Amino acid sequence: MTTESITLLIAATGLLGALGLYAEVGRWPAADAATNARATAIRHGARLFLTNEYARLAPLAVVVGLLLGFTLGPTAGGAFLAGASLSGLASAIGMAAATRANVRTAVAARDRGRGPALSVAFSGGAVMGLTVASLGLLGVGGLILLLERDIATGSTLSAFGMGASAVALFARVGGGIFTKGADVGADLVGKIESGLEEDDARNPGVIADNVGDNVGDVAGMGADLFESYCGAIIAASAIAIVLPQAEAAALGGRATLLVLPLALCATGLIASLLALGLVYLTAGRRPDLALGLGVGGATALFLLSSLVGIHTAALPMALWLALLAGSVAGIVIGGATELYTRGRPVRNLAKAAETGAATVVIRGFALGMESAALPVLAIGIALYAATALAGLYGVALAATGMLATTGMVMAVDAYGPIADNAGGLAQMGGMGKDTRGITDELDALGNTTAAIGKGYAIGAAALTALALMSAYVETVRQAQPGFSLDLADPVVLLGGFIGALLPFVFSAMTMTAVGRTAQEMIVEIRRQLREIPGLREGDATPDSDRCTDIASRAALTRMLLPGGTALAVPILVGVVLGPKAVGGMLGVALPTGVVLALLLANAGGAWDNAKKLIEKGAHGGKGSAAHDAAVIGDTVGDPFKDTAGPSMNILIKLLGIVSLTIAPLLL
Repeated sequence: MTTESITLLIAATGLLGALGLYAEVGRWPAADAATNARATAIRHGARLFLTNEYARLAPLAVVVGLLLGFTLGPTAGGAFLAGASLSGLASAIGMAAATRANVRTAVAARDRGRGPALSVAFSGGAVMGLTVASLGLLGVGGLILLLERDIATGSTLSAFGMGASAVALFARVGGGIFTKGADVGADLVGKIESGLEEDDARNPGVIADNVGDNVGDVAGMGADLFESYCGAIIAASAIAIVLPQAEAAALGGRATLLVLPLALCATGLIASLLALGLVYLTAGRRPDLALGLGVGGATALFLLSSLVGIHTAALPMALWLALLAGSVAGIVIGGATELYTRGRPVRNLAKAAETGAATVVIRGFALGMESAALPVLAIGIALYAATALAGLYGVALAATGMLATTGMVMAVDAYGPIADNAGGLAQMGGMGKDTRGITDELDALGNTTAAIGKGYAIGAAALTALALMSAYVETVRQAQPGFSLDLADPVVLLGGFIGALLPFVFSAMTMTAVGRTAQEMIVEIRRQLREIPGLREGDATPDSDRCTDIASRAALTRMLLPGGTALAVPILVGVVLGPKAVGGMLGVALPTGVVLALLLANAGGAWDNAKKLIEKGAHGGKGSAAHDAAVIGDTVGDPFKDTAGPSMNILIKLLGIVSLTIAPLLL
């Protein structure tokens, strides 16, 4: 059997594993009628938003697919639509599992304790992780198999990645606007103005907030990592296609290099499947230990298996060392993220709340800037090492090494929003302080795993975007020998200024959208608390559907401008200024976007966990002035960590994949 055929079989096995876990989640008992009704409202709101979002994106996808079909050939147009469809499917399946697991996690926490609750939440997240990895392998592996390794598959593969990137961007931006608009509105009116508890059933914005956790942190993150996962494979394959013959031969031959990333990611999927057992075996002990063993075990199994495979195939050991460089960089990024979102910096940030919201915001912003140092150095060292070992192809392998165990990393990341939803349903359902204590513990760990997942996604995006940029330069160089990017060239420099500007303009668009949505939510929540008789006393039911509808309409409308800008700019720069300007844009947008993404993600995560630390009793606990200040810091951080920050890594990859796709047209 060929490598592609074996890869497809492994991908099918991963999908069967996801189906089995989905069925397993359904076997856990649900709650009482009232709590189930709230869970149903969350599930219905999330499904309705995703359906409307994809209904708006479908015409755009068809138009772009037709344009690519006319300009690059019908296979490119079909590949674009396939990438977009599989990205959307992965998000929908993962979100369905998450909205099924949330209420069952709450009931498991109440009836059986922390270990079973962790198992249910993790199983829901694992469905997303396995689905993302399996569908990514099916899509890219199927394309390479159907095209029979044709040397002209570069534009087709990049068109597939472009489709996945476009959906990921809109899913991240739209979901981020929804979730943070609802979250900020619910927190400011509920906690600060009305003195309500987190997820109090009297708060009209609570259901919308819980819906947002699913559409932003589950569906959006799933589309993000699906795109990164596919992008790493595509970047490696695209570089293999354009490598000079002598360099390709030295690394094992062009045909081998084309399918090697597929084989490595299939190995990573097997490692993730095996490592799932480590989490379930240790779930009854410490949750952080269980999840850490899962991620660490998957990485160790992957590295050992890939070492054996590369040695058996008699390929240069430099290829495995490039993989190792990417994996080590991922570990360093995860460790640095955990330090700045869970360790002493968070305790210092919580202490700053004693002197007011201003000091919380200042310290948190400074913490975010400082936190970018270690991850950026790790990415730079990994880039240098991979290039020294295996040239441009080594950069793509480093990205593959970081992303090969996406199945496990995504499972741990998606577990967090499920635990968060479980806590909300436990609070609204009156399941008691002990249950809420368990869900809060799981949620706090989920905040850290989510922050680590965001850092991991940013690092993977950086290496993937570097590989895509390298593939773009090599593609242009094949048609224009001697092509180079010289900063003394005013065209290259102009492209660089545009690239530096893009991350900031894009962040401004997304954060403005969150602010405007939050304003609308605040007005509506205040109105209901003021006008619905008995609502504050708990004798009436809020109109939660109205709040969900406001957040949904706002997100669907306001995601179009930033998403459309990210798609249009590289095309306009290429058409108006030419391929050198595009190269300059990519070269500057990448480091700028990475540093900004790390700042936003880590500052937001630190503000969130500082608030939770105070809620556990530090610095006066709930209801204190320090808590009020920390809540304000957390609301400032919400669009940082869950809208603008996560969108940055998709932006830099989208710029790269669009540029690579249109490169033949620019020439």
